[in-house]
Amino acid sequence: MSLDTPEMLEIPDGTENELHELFHQRGWGDGLPIIAPTRNRVEEMLSISEGLDPDEIIATLPPRSGIATRRIIAINAVMAGCKPEHLPVLVSALRALNSPEVNLRGVNATTHCVAPLLIVHGKAAKDGDYNSGLGAFGPGNVANAATGRAVRLILHHVAGASPGIGDASTQGSPAKYSYCVAENLDSSPWGGYARSEGIDAESAVTIHCGEAPHNVHDMESSEPSRILDKVASAMTSWGQNNAPISQGEYFIALCPEHAATCASNGWSRSDIASYVFNKAIVNVGEARKAFELRAWAPWQHALKDSDTMPMTEKPENIKIFVTGGAGKHSCVIPSWGMTKSVTVPVAP
Repeated sequence: MSLDTPEMLEIPDGTENELHELFHQRGWGDGLPIIAPTRNRVEEMLSISEGLDPDEIIATLPPRSGIATRRIIAINAVMAGCKPEHLPVLVSALRALNSPEVNLRGVNATTHCVAPLLIVHGKAAKDGDYNSGLGAFGPGNVANAATGRAVRLILHHVAGASPGIGDASTQGSPAKYSYCVAENLDSSPWGGYARSEGIDAESAVTIHCGEAPHNVHDMESSEPSRILDKVASAMTSWGQNNAPISQGEYFIALCPEHAATCASNGWSRSDIASYVFNKAIVNVGEARKAFELRAWAPWQHALKDSDTMPMTEKPENIKIFVTGGAGKHSCVIPSWGMTKSVTVPVAP
């Protein structure tokens, strides 16, 4: 399906099931029921961007080089169930996805299970009622579910990342339905993540193209090192894509209690990243044995089999933010490897 030029359809009266079947026949949607993007609903969605050109090109999305205008983004937002206050977040997410360092063509076309994770920061998270607390990665919140779903619908409809066509993922991933979370700024002892990336704005979004979260369970520890040793163990799994790729980022989503333990012991974000970088190491010979195809840097190829090496090139590739509620579970989100995260201010 192409939404480059929105087409108005006159749909005869019928049942809701007939409407969904028509959408399915045209290749619209993600397999779940969608909301019909009527003219009135799309105009209502665009009302939050009053005075801005609805046909401004926001992004050109590979692999099919589809054009995402503000209007086309709004159409997909309606389909996904978004509210107007979610549109600036979605538009900003598309700007981030359009950044060359994301490598969206590779992300969409790979056989890997990668999906873009959208993290919402600051005032936009509160204004849009995004969930940053208990069950932040899970169901039950309209903003998280609908905005993440809208990102996927745009990749499907506009970018052409449809399974078997522009999306070659071997098994896919539940994250390819919706993958959106908010930073728990109130529980972050280090302030907002976006500011740590040099974005001085009251609202921001981050795109990180990665795997589904890898859980880190630690109920016992009062020392940061014990918690972070478990984080490092989750980072050294041979099964994740960063294992054979040297440049990949890791996002560590700390729960508030784990973050508080680290901060109360004087650990900063950079302290955590440096510790985990030096702890998440593997034997070079074992890595060579595990992977014949390796996207390694020259310095890695020069290492001896008896040497050890870190799972990523530098500590700066390890990103830390806080999300979630009560309980002592954090997670690691490895990237696809050949991609970099992007953080941008929220702008309509």
